[in-house]
Amino acid sequence: MSEPTGKYSITMPRDIAEAAKARSGPSGLSAYVAAAVARQIERDNLNELIGVAEAEHGPISDDEVQALRDQLAEARRAQTQGGASAA
Repeated sequence: MSEPTGKYSITMPRDIAEAAKARSGPSGLSAYVAAAVARQIERDNLNELIGVAEAEHGPISDDEVQALRDQLAEARRAQTQGGASAA
């Protein structure tokens, strides 16, 4: 069962609205905007979590960030190769 919805009026620049409309596809503009807002909320929540973690443990260095990016890229490569060999 899907979540209950509400109708809202928002204001945004016309060029952004038209670009969103053009990209929204069969799900429609409302679903496209809802997904974008949901992603922004996730980012805001993640930034809050990072702030709390950095306050407790100190900031993460650029080298640590790069090492984690490298780990993620390697995991994605392994997943892609694993999926390709299973097919």
